[in-house]
Amino acid sequence: MTRRGRSAVTISTADRPDSGLLGAAAVREIAAALGLRPTKTLGQNFVIDANTVRRIVRAAGVGADDVVLEVGPGLGSLTLGLLPEVGRVVAVEIDPVLAGALPETVRTRLPAYAHRLDVVTADAMRLEVLPGEPPTRLVANLPYNVAVPVLLHALERFPSLAGGLVMVQAEVADRLAAGPGSRTYGAPSVKARWYADVRRAGPVSRTVFWPEPRVDSGLVAFTRHAPPATTASRGEVFAVIDAAFAQRRKTLRAALSAWAGSPSAAEAVLRAAGVDPGARGEGLGVDDFARIAAARGAATGAS
Repeated sequence: MTRRGRSAVTISTADRPDSGLLGAAAVREIAAALGLRPTKTLGQNFVIDANTVRRIVRAAGVGADDVVLEVGPGLGSLTLGLLPEVGRVVAVEIDPVLAGALPETVRTRLPAYAHRLDVVTADAMRLEVLPGEPPTRLVANLPYNVAVPVLLHALERFPSLAGGLVMVQAEVADRLAAGPGSRTYGAPSVKARWYADVRRAGPVSRTVFWPEPRVDSGLVAFTRHAPPATTASRGEVFAVIDAAFAQRRKTLRAALSAWAGSPSAAEAVLRAAGVDPGARGEGLGVDDFARIAAARGAATGAS
């Protein structure tokens, strides 16, 4: 079991570099002071390598005018790297013990930047509002088990997010960055492209985490763009995407039959959208799915 105790943490400066970034000893020291044993349930794998933090901050392309949304700051490894480079960090942490300890960690290691931090104790997948100015960038080490829904929720709920960089499980990074026709292309790939251009931004070794996970990680960068021009809503387009990839080996005529009402209705909608009924979802882009959703809406409205 995890011991829950002190909310204030006294941190030694034995391995504290001038930058204030956390090393392996400091991460373990903070965790011990909090009585924390990282849990798989919350996806708690903490970065213990300062060079990895510097690399993430550089790749994120943040600047002094940015308000950064950080999801899952944990013990503060990435937070400490971001604070000197940006105008403000809003850190959203689901664990109340970690959320309570983070301001003290920042005050101890980077006192000159402590005023730039706001901590929100909340579940990022249910986050609706944030304090202060709206966030401009998302930079986060996302928990493996909720990475995709957290990313999609943030992009939907905070249109002010112009871009960002997230660290996720390598397999998830491949899926998010995959293009049509790729073996790893699927619903997360298409849904992410509703909001943004997405690309792989490099690998991350499992050895930079404590505890060390069984898989490697990857960096995914994204830049927001306008959604496809369509008469269909985002929810209607996402419903088509889900249906197409629920049975990805089937043709769209078959995969969308339940969604459309019948195989013949699916074929009619697909042809109206200019999509081959014999194609599969893995060959379509987000604009194609938007046309399919719009074609069904037009057919329903005409009937």
